[in-house]
Amino acid sequence: MTELVHFEVGGGVGTITLDSPHNRNALSRQLVAELFERLERAAGDDEVLVVVLRSADRVFCSGADLSEAAEGSMAEGARALVDLQRTILTHPKPVLVRLAGPVRAGGLGIVAAADIVICGDDVTFAFTESRLALAPAVISLSVLPRLTSRAAYDTFLSGRTFDAAEAAAMGLVTRSVPAAGLDDAVAETTLGLLAAHPQGLRETKGLLARGILEHLEANAEDMIELSARLFGSDQAREAMLAFLSKKK
Repeated sequence: MTELVHFEVGGGVGTITLDSPHNRNALSRQLVAELFERLERAAGDDEVLVVVLRSADRVFCSGADLSEAAEGSMAEGARALVDLQRTILTHPKPVLVRLAGPVRAGGLGIVAAADIVICGDDVTFAFTESRLALAPAVISLSVLPRLTSRAAYDTFLSGRTFDAAEAAAMGLVTRSVPAAGLDDAVAETTLGLLAAHPQGLRETKGLLARGILEHLEANAEDMIELSARLFGSDQAREAMLAFLSKKK
């Protein structure tokens, strides 16, 4: 089985790379399982002080793997995505996301759960769930605490595509930088994190994540139930199959 998520350590940084180009880094069962394992490995590695999460190609994540979703219940997948957000939020080391390409739907739960997100100014975003007879249920657990209410209503309801400048303005990403300078910005931010004491990073991150975690724990089961119900509906199955057929 081809590895979909890579992990390497150097200079105090554990780099986790999503590399599933055949489905644009969709959140398949295999990719999610491997991502959990790499995050756990980074947490237990004393050499790793900062985690950088990135994609191998330009697309960061296209959201749920609709080919798997169309085959059966998504209750297990919804719970896994909740656990993934929780894992990032409670990770003992800062998680920095390097965004060099599009991110859609479920992938935005990873983005919102991360501590710092640096993206190129040509990156685009969209909560596409409403267009597939779904709702951004489980990812709302980390996304809603980041956004203003008006931004959430606008982007969740319409499913429209928005750019990096707007994502930064609404609080979804930390900052947008010129695409050509993305790696320099990530390196500079990483150096700033490496200058801090590991205990200071761990405890400060815990303090900052407290409110989001409380929101997640209070609403997780309701959102898992909502997600499973919507993915299992005839309307969503029809919309997903039509989308997959169009892609072919």
